[in-house]
Amino acid sequence: MKSMDRTSAPDAQLRIYGTVISTYTRIVQIVCEESGVTHETKATAANSPNNRHPFGKVPVVEVDGLELIETVAITQYVDNAHNNSALQPSDPAGRAVMDKWIAIGNAYLFPLFENGLVMPWIMHRVAGFDLDQDKIARALPQISRALGFLEAELANDGAWTALRSDNGETGAFTLADVFLYPIVRGLQLTPQGQVGISQCDALAAWLAVCENRPSIAATRWESEP
Repeated sequence: MKSMDRTSAPDAQLRIYGTVISTYTRIVQIVCEESGVTHETKATAANSPNNRHPFGKVPVVEVDGLELIETVAITQYVDNAHNNSALQPSDPAGRAVMDKWIAIGNAYLFPLFENGLVMPWIMHRVAGFDLDQDKIARALPQISRALGFLEAELANDGAWTALRSDNGETGAFTLADVFLYPIVRGLQLTPQGQVGISQCDALAAWLAVCENRPSIAATRWESEP
């Protein structure tokens, strides 16, 4: 699907209100690209007066006459309504595994990676604050354990994904991949995260396969190499 200008699309089927470098804004964008849904992103800060989320989070989405919050609900609706549920396994066991990994990403990986490495580097690079070395040092052992867990699970049986990078074949790409990719990619864009992931062969291979997917390429952050 041809990539569109996500900040200027007057005929968009879906409008995203969220910060443009947000992990969860990108997750919604990826699902839109996978589903063939034209979309635009209206830059909206999480706690701004213009944000209609009752708890000050992003993104908020308008689609099909609905206003939706919470990225799990948004992505499942778009995939179900516009993509024939192609990003979700049809069997209950497969869907349960997908849901498990989405929950792990949202509840454990994102808060750990975001607070421990991603935000300190964003505040340093974008806002000019001193790099919070103490916060990073405290988080690194937990981040290393999390990466080790992901690597072991992925190397063992593919864990959350049916993508196969060892033989060049691409299998099913599900919402678990959609959620985990921006979470792990954000970590990889930090110096310490890049070093850690480079030591995880299966995780690095999965990231590389995902990066070749058109929906991933079309939603790259402006600051992303």
